Amino acid sequence: MEHSEIEREIEQLRADINRHNELYYINDAPVISDAEYDKMLRKLLTLEEAHPALVTPDSPTQRVGGKPGEIFETITHRVPMLSLGNAFSVEELRVFDNRVRSGLRPGEPVEYVVELKIDGLAISLTYEEGLFSFGATRGDGITGEDVTANLKTVRALPLRLKEVEGVPLPRRAEIRGEVFMPHKAFARINAERAAREEALFANPRNAAAGSLRQLDPRVTAQRDLSMIVYGIGEWDGPRLPTHAETLQFLARAGFRINEDIRIFRSIEEVAEYCQGWEEKRGEVPYDIDGLVIKVNTLAQQAELGATSKEPRWAIAYKFPAERANTSIKDIIFSLGRTGAVTPTAILEPVRLSGSTVSRATLHNEDYIRAKDIRLGDTVIIQKAGEIIPEVVEVVKEQRTGAEREFQMPSVCPACGGPVVRAAGEAAYRCVNLQCAAIRREKVIHFVSRDAMNIDGGGEAIVHQLFDAGLIEDAADLYTLSRDEVVQLDRMGEKSTENLLSSVAKSKENDVERLLFALGIRYVGVRAAALLAAHLGSLDAVARADTAQLTEIPEIGPRIAESVVEYFRAEQHQKMIAKLRAAGVNFTHYAPAAGPQPLTGKTFVLTGTLPNLSRDEAAALIAQKGGKVTGSVSKKTDYVVVGSEPGSKYEKARQLNISILSEAELRELLGE
Repeated sequence: MEHSEIEREIEQLRADINRHNELYYINDAPVISDAEYDKMLRKLLTLEEAHPALVTPDSPTQRVGGKPGEIFETITHRVPMLSLGNAFSVEELRVFDNRVRSGLRPGEPVEYVVELKIDGLAISLTYEEGLFSFGATRGDGITGEDVTANLKTVRALPLRLKEVEGVPLPRRAEIRGEVFMPHKAFARINAERAAREEALFANPRNAAAGSLRQLDPRVTAQRDLSMIVYGIGEWDGPRLPTHAETLQFLARAGFRINEDIRIFRSIEEVAEYCQGWEEKRGEVPYDIDGLVIKVNTLAQQAELGATSKEPRWAIAYKFPAERANTSIKDIIFSLGRTGAVTPTAILEPVRLSGSTVSRATLHNEDYIRAKDIRLGDTVIIQKAGEIIPEVVEVVKEQRTGAEREFQMPSVCPACGGPVVRAAGEAAYRCVNLQCAAIRREKVIHFVSRDAMNIDGGGEAIVHQLFDAGLIEDAADLYTLSRDEVVQLDRMGEKSTENLLSSVAKSKENDVERLLFALGIRYVGVRAAALLAAHLGSLDAVARADTAQLTEIPEIGPRIAESVVEYFRAEQHQKMIAKLRAAGVNFTHYAPAAGPQPLTGKTFVLTGTLPNLSRDEAAALIAQKGGKVTGSVSKKTDYVVVGSEPGSKYEKARQLNISILSEAELRELLGE
């Protein structure tokens, strides 16, 4: 067979396989058997193996391949993936509608688009020149994990976008959606696991999340995951005027969208539609936990904007959660890093939404009083948002008279210091800044993944460090010695080395991580990033007054006052002085002002560099105007390679992308 004939046969096979993938995974309307499909795929694979030069990145054979990875790399979302606010009643939908209308011109008409809310894992898909480039999990909304290889195994994901008449494909497009496990696949996988005497998955959501985070994409490929898209993030091109039109464009471009999308012109119609789905939720072949309501017109979305956590133009209507009856055996108290004393009910264990529940939050005194919760009560519990167990109501008909009324403690259960409830607040707080429990919680927060990301410094180790008198606050982590740490339980030579190495590495973190790690009340990941970007250093944040802070978009008076109060405290000033002495970075790795030598250049880092950590290298590149991404594509300008590079090095060679050593990078940086 001549080469041109082989090319034509390969192209025809790819077209046929892609068409059948769309019929099966997008339209749910297969026209051939699995055996016929497998026969076509095997034939294509055989031809491509014989003619490797004809293999293309969007070939159906490229959905699974490569060796298992060792770790997921981090990808920064160019447009943050914000979470949605929740509505649990019609009245809360009306409140949302009032907020929307008050944010627009008086009398301006509003349309709402309503979609089913898939109970899966949120993902971001980036396409460059129409070709799938990389994908990531939502993560914390700012950064997610690079799960590109695993996403390629999801056959509802098009590897190349279709051309849509009248709508030019953007040079770069980020599509957002939800990966989930259909009921049929979930039942099959649990049956197989039961036959192998393996632990069963609790629910399809957990199964989907675990499957997408497998280090070996071949395992993910066996899980029959699917995907539905619901919107766009970054979009390098003209946008359609409405969300509904955007969804239809995505469908024509090759994606699966919600089967049930409706447009309404009043919130009462929206509410009626949402309530109707509460009884029909079992009719779809995958889990849904509510519906999503969005303002349809994109211009109105832009006008309404967003808070630091969620868009003002969208909300999720959540279905009533599954409930169960149990009894309260005890009420205990825990302290958070801000000193809040939180009561928790110890329950008679009961199965709920696929897991055994033995505790439930009681939130605060007002919550307990309003529900008249007593020790020994029989109660109805549910999982709020199907995640956190909470007490819904007391079954008062089953009271025997032996139940005891609840009292909040007058002193801190940890240090014995005073507990107070400030005017206008629901929580009681320990006001003793020296309280050991609060200091422990602050350090546990400090080492956490979204904060300073200190590996090996989990809750158990922090407790040991305090109990041994080795630390009093987070700054003391930077003065720990090998001899001190190695004596702790389950801390051998290797574990000690890993912990101390991670502590040392954390000194180079961007100050936005440090600002979040300090545990300032109301300062989450997003607020910390905003403070770092606008003020540039910890010292500048510490010097700022409330007027300066509230000039920063999304920083309101409550956050500003909390920041000022934090840096005013003598104890915190002493800890910050210790962090400074230890060499912890206090500055934001922002590009210098004016034109920079690397402006517009995109870098990818792979392997272990001899003298720089990846964070250090990324910071140096950013300071010179460049950007670092997690995946190699035709748009990558340079790949910086260290020892033991991964598949990114091979891809860079295939695409003829410039490869740099650390020394060559430094030369490019002008160092």
